[in-house]
Amino acid sequence: MITLEQLQQSITQRIQSYNQDDFPIVKRATQTCALLDSQNHILAQEIVSPFTIPRNNLSAMDGYSVAAGSDLSKNGTIDIIGESQAGKPFTGNLQVGQGIRIFTGAVVPDSCDTVIMQENTNFLDIRESLDKSKTYAITLSQTVVVDEHIRKQGEEIESGEVVLTAGKRLNPADISLLANLGVDKVDIYKPLVVGLLATGDELVALGEPINNLAQIYNSNTPTLKSMLSGLPVIIHDYGIIPDDLDKTTAAVTEAMHDCDVLISTAGVSVGDYDFLTTVIEKLGQINHYKVAMKPGKPFVFGELSKDLDKPVLYFGLPGNPLSTVVGTLQLVIPALWRLSGVRTNDLPMTLKVRATLQGNIKKSVGRKDFQRGVLSQDDNGNLQVISFANQQSHRIKQLSNANSLIVLAQESGNVVAGEKVEVQLFPWS
Repeated sequence: MITLEQLQQSITQRIQSYNQDDFPIVKRATQTCALLDSQNHILAQEIVSPFTIPRNNLSAMDGYSVAAGSDLSKNGTIDIIGESQAGKPFTGNLQVGQGIRIFTGAVVPDSCDTVIMQENTNFLDIRESLDKSKTYAITLSQTVVVDEHIRKQGEEIESGEVVLTAGKRLNPADISLLANLGVDKVDIYKPLVVGLLATGDELVALGEPINNLAQIYNSNTPTLKSMLSGLPVIIHDYGIIPDDLDKTTAAVTEAMHDCDVLISTAGVSVGDYDFLTTVIEKLGQINHYKVAMKPGKPFVFGELSKDLDKPVLYFGLPGNPLSTVVGTLQLVIPALWRLSGVRTNDLPMTLKVRATLQGNIKKSVGRKDFQRGVLSQDDNGNLQVISFANQQSHRIKQLSNANSLIVLAQESGNVVAGEKVEVQLFPWS
């Protein structure tokens, strides 16, 4: 069996080749997307700022903007002859010794070189008696440094500066940046089309009645749809495929002509009615089968290529719910992000922490183990984690109650309470 790390590396290398040769990023179709709908999509253009940020010299404080050359020493006085508000700049002329009342974010007049905080004046002592419609004088309570408290025009972004490049995964901070530049639409790479199919005579679609005790609801397809919902993909659901070679072949053939990626659940083990591996080998190839991790050992990574212009990458997940979740987190989601064209340094991070184990864990050497756990903090802020006693991959209630996976190395054996272990938080936690 290949190790998880070897499989992850192999998938990454195949995707790099796929993105360069089979389905080059630079040749992919793009579409225009409203800025507010662009989160988690991959930018397909270079964004150049149409103006400077800030657009003018702006005040960083509430206080007074003072004409260049004025006396800024302690007990110096300044005549205040107007004011500048955000959106309503002062339009008059200032002479040495004069200033204006100014508010945070307001334009600093060109003739001014300093903003004095109102706390460094006697304004707080005299404000109730001031007639703000007339000229009044303020006194400085301490010496002020020239050029203080001004946000300089263009100090953050210059006009014509490239602020984002193709391959950027757009996030809320990017949307904030673009909105500040007045950008309301962006070009993105068209999302990958991902096909989902579930196999098994026992499966029943949600909304349909269960007619006998041998049947179960198809939970894996809804799980996958939920887990992939934040990715730049379009999902095609090919439903439930019965345990029949011809019907499995027909479903995979249809999906491979529609999609960029195909993901299946169940049907990849060695049972007499597990036909997917046979079909994949008939219509393409299996690159790797079986990975040294628990749960999720019978994971298939392959590609479908018969009569296609470009291969369709294939991920075959086991049927048990936890196996589906673990395989998707460790292998499928990172692969889909890479396939989407996102830059390597902009891939979503997986949050892992070290925590003290509460209770013992039994483990056999030979496979990397992902155990459902509950991560918490004690009263002193120290991280601790407890594992569920039963770790069978079909236990769906435990999966719902967990907030993390305890990650135990392949060469690790039993772990005792008090040891530090690696914990991977679920993205939804």
